[in-house]
Amino acid sequence: MQILSRQKTASPPPYDGAHYEVAESIGHQLVSLVQMMRREVELRMARHDLTDAQWKPLWLLKSGRAATAIELAREACVDAGAVTRMVDRLEDKGLIERVRSETDRRVVHLRLTPAGEAAAAHIPHVLASVNNDLLQGFSERDWKQLRRLVERMLANAQTLQGAEEHA
Repeated sequence: MQILSRQKTASPPPYDGAHYEVAESIGHQLVSLVQMMRREVELRMARHDLTDAQWKPLWLLKSGRAATAIELAREACVDAGAVTRMVDRLEDKGLIERVRSETDRRVVHLRLTPAGEAAAAHIPHVLASVNNDLLQGFSERDWKQLRRLVERMLANAQTLQGAEEHA
């Protein structure tokens, strides 16, 4: 498998290392955009008394992407110790509860409390509003094209990582 940058293309590569301007690179702009999005999400989640460290695990539990601390750690890309502290804080706040598995006593499931369900109900609306505000002035065609282009970049990145893992 060839690495993408070595593949022959019909047009020259968009960047030249001899004249590279960091501020003009897509990578730099995407990182800046993600940082700004995170700050805006954090501000809006605070209106619902949720921090970044709280809304993400609530959403992972609500959406079914995680049901245990181990799954939360994997999905959130954090270590087990950090997840334990996070779960403790969410439990102290009355948003989640630990429930021992009936089939395997070693497994502890995490479940949203009614207060956790109510808090989690705000999350998709906050995330949608931030995305919608950042897409202000984009037509439906524009934002769908942007999504497709970003998906292509992600696919290229996955191909590069796959090639490096097998090299």
